[in-house]
Amino acid sequence: MALLEVRNLRVTFATEEGEVRAVDDVSFSIGNGELVALVGESGSGKSVTALSLARLVPSPPARYDGGQMIFDGHDIFAMAKQQLRELRGGKIAYIFQEPATSLNPVFRVRNQIAEAIHLHRPDVTDVKGEIRKLLDLVGIRDPVRVMEAYPHQLSGGMQQRVMIAMAIACRPVLLVADEPTTALDVTIQAQILDLLRELRQKLGMAVLLITHNFAIVSNLADRVLVMYRGKIVEQGGAREVLRHPQHPYTKALLGCIPKLGSNQKRLATIDHAALAAARS
Repeated sequence: MALLEVRNLRVTFATEEGEVRAVDDVSFSIGNGELVALVGESGSGKSVTALSLARLVPSPPARYDGGQMIFDGHDIFAMAKQQLRELRGGKIAYIFQEPATSLNPVFRVRNQIAEAIHLHRPDVTDVKGEIRKLLDLVGIRDPVRVMEAYPHQLSGGMQQRVMIAMAIACRPVLLVADEPTTALDVTIQAQILDLLRELRQKLGMAVLLITHNFAIVSNLADRVLVMYRGKIVEQGGAREVLRHPQHPYTKALLGCIPKLGSNQKRLATIDHAALAAARS
């Protein structure tokens, strides 16, 4: 049985111009310990899909129109408020892009990680020691100093490591990483992706990696889901999708990746009008 099974999920937003179906009949699964990449452009519905997994999309303005989400054998739509509180951060944890906007600027790092531990692991007696272990686990070399720091005193890469430490503090079985490297330079991006790979192996958790960049998927993901205009248009093993894409949108995304040694003077762009015509 899959850890997470999403079946025909639909999420609609009410806007001044009418209703918009942000997630349109989406189905996928994630197995225990599996790393799945959800790939698509900004606005394709990736983040709404990810937030819906813990019913974090505000309703209103959003409305869950239908579908089913089964997590570890339990129906998420049937969960009571207390069950949802235990799910959010406890069993399904999130890390987001631009960690500076996710961390509270007026609290020290130790206070923010401690809050997560108190909420979901009240049995931990040595909270300070646990925080040091978590910071060490995410590759922070001076955990004692970082514990006492405020977010603005840390670099972007260090802030993201702190966010990851907060996420894994509750020992989640599914980590949702929503564009976790967007605001970081290329070198730090690689370090954060390597860290996610290592943590997945050490902790045995599943990972849903959300990205618009196919280039970071090839050596990281077991499977790939390609999302376009609210729909999953292609999914399969990462190597198979990258080597033999079937959907025109997947081919267009791959065509946008710059290639070393290419004589191409301009990057390829996606012709959405042509894709719409192909769909009709």
